[in-house]
Amino acid sequence: MNTKLVTIFTLLVMAAVIGIGLLIDWPADTSTTSVIVQGNDFEAAAEAVRSVGGEITHELGVIRAVGTKLTGPQLTRLKDLPDLRVHENRSVEVCGKPSKEEPYGVVARAVVADQLHYENITGAGITIAVLDTGLWAYPPITKGASNNERILRQYDAIDDLIVGGSTSPDTDDVYGHGSHVTSIAVSSSDAEKGAYNGVAPDAAVVSVKAFGSAGVGTYADVIRGVDWVVQNKDTFGIRVLNCSFSAPPRSHYWDDPLNQAVMAAWQAGIVVVASAGNTGPDPMTIGVPGNVPYVITTGAMTDNFTPYDQSDDSLASFSSAGPTYEGFVKPDLVAPGGHVLGLMSSQMVLPQTYPEFYDQAQYFEMSGTSQAAAVVSGIAALILQVEPSLTPDDVKCRLMSTARPRADGGNANSSASYSILQQGAGLVHAWDAAYSTDYACVNSGLDVANDLAGIEHYGGRVHQAADGSFYLADPYDDEGDGDGILEGDGYTWTGAYLWNDGWVWSVAYLWNDAYLWNDAYLWNDAYLWNDGYLWNDAYLWNDGLAEPMSVNVWVDQE
Repeated sequence: MNTKLVTIFTLLVMAAVIGIGLLIDWPADTSTTSVIVQGNDFEAAAEAVRSVGGEITHELGVIRAVGTKLTGPQLTRLKDLPDLRVHENRSVEVCGKPSKEEPYGVVARAVVADQLHYENITGAGITIAVLDTGLWAYPPITKGASNNERILRQYDAIDDLIVGGSTSPDTDDVYGHGSHVTSIAVSSSDAEKGAYNGVAPDAAVVSVKAFGSAGVGTYADVIRGVDWVVQNKDTFGIRVLNCSFSAPPRSHYWDDPLNQAVMAAWQAGIVVVASAGNTGPDPMTIGVPGNVPYVITTGAMTDNFTPYDQSDDSLASFSSAGPTYEGFVKPDLVAPGGHVLGLMSSQMVLPQTYPEFYDQAQYFEMSGTSQAAAVVSGIAALILQVEPSLTPDDVKCRLMSTARPRADGGNANSSASYSILQQGAGLVHAWDAAYSTDYACVNSGLDVANDLAGIEHYGGRVHQAADGSFYLADPYDDEGDGDGILEGDGYTWTGAYLWNDGWVWSVAYLWNDAYLWNDAYLWNDAYLWNDGYLWNDAYLWNDGLAEPMSVNVWVDQE
C-alpha cells in the first residue's frame, strides 16, 4: 500500500472515530461547589437557586439564606442575578490539646462558682445550647445535680434530624470535643460536698451537633445549628449559646454569614459565648465569631498546675488577642482554659488517639479557649438563675464589670500586667457577677438590628501608633492625632468605647509572667473603612472551598 493510500485510510478512520464520538453522550462536568446564597429574604435566595437548577441543601432563614451545591455554569448564572451574595461554605475544625491530671472541681472553684453552689445557685431553670460535636449520654451530663433528666433535645444539624429523646439521650459524639465542653459547663459529678465539677450543674442542655467524627464541619451546618437554636429558643428555654470554635476572619465582622447568625441569636435574646481562638499571643488573632462586638468573647488563663496557688496564674500563651480588624477590644474577659478536665468516653476519637491524656475514669484533659468559653457559659446560666429577666447585654455587663484584671501589685494604682487586648476586663468571677446590679455598661452605641439590616456598621476605638503600639483612642479626640489613652496606663480608661463614661476595674488580681507587646502590625485607621471590605469580593468566592480552617487549634498544655 502506497503512502498516499495509507494517509487517506488514516484520515477516514479518524473521521469515523470523531463521528462516533459526536454521537456518544459523553458525561458533562458535574463537579459542584458548596456555597451559601443570601438574598433580601429567605424566599428570594431559595428562588434564585431554583432558577438556575440548583438543589437546596440547607435552609438558613436566620441569615435570609440557603445552602446549595452548584456546578460552574450554575454558579456563573447565579452571580448574574441581582440582590444576592454568595458566600463560600467554609470548612471548620474543632480541636484541643490534652494532658493528664487528677479530676477535681478546680474550674468551679477557680471562678468562685462553688460558693454559689452552696447557696443552691446551680443554673436551675436555664438552658444552655452547646453547638459542637454532640454529647456523651453519661449520667453526670444527662442528669442534673438533683438527678433530674436535663437533656431537652439533641439536634443533628449535619443531617437535619432529631437524635434520641429527653428521657433517653443518645451518645452522638464520636469525636469527644462536644462532650468535654458540655461537661465543663454543666457536669453534676461531685467535687466535694455541696460543690460540683461543672459550673452550672443543674442547667438544662440542648445539644446541637454541627461537627462530625473528625471534628470537622462547614459554615452551612454550623449556621443551620444556630438557626435551629433561634427557632426553638422559646420551646426549650434556651438562654445561652456556647460556641467553642473559631475561624480566621476573611471579611468585616458584619459580612461573615456565621457572624450574622450569632448576631441574630444575640438579637433574639440569647447570650452568645464565643471562644477567642487558640492562635495567640500575637495581636489581631481573634477569630470568627469571637470578632463580633456584641457577643462575649472569652480568652484563656492557666493556673500553672497549682490550683490552690493563685500567685502563678498567667494568661495562656495560645489565647488569641485583639484588637479586631475593626478596632474593637477583644477578648472581653478570660476564664480557666489550661489543662481543664472534662468527661469523655474512652471510645471516642480523642482518647483513642491520645490515650496518655485519659485517666481511664471518664476524664480527659484539654487546653484551649473552647474550655474557657464553656466556663463562661456556665456562669451566664448562674447569673440568669439569679435574675432571669436580664438581657444578653446585661449579662455581658455583669461579667465584665466584675472581672478581675491581672495587675502588678494587686491594687487599684497598679498598672496592668497584661494588655486590655489580651485579658479584656480580666478573669471572670462568678460570685460577683451573679450578685452584681450593674446595667448598661457594654455595647454602648451599637445597634445589632441596624447592623444586621445593613443600615450601619461599627468600628472600635483601638488605634495604632507609629511605633507599632496600640492605644485606646480618646472619644473626645476630634483631631484624630493619636492623643489617646495608652493601654499601658493600666485598667482605667476614661470614655472607653465599651464602657459608658469609662469604668474602673476594681480589686486587681495577681497573675505572674505578664508580658506586653513591644511591636505590632501597622494598620492606619483600621477601625474605620469607608464602605469597604478588607478583602476584594469578600463575600464572593469563585474557586469553591478554600483550605480547611483550624478552629481552636491543637495547643500545648499550660
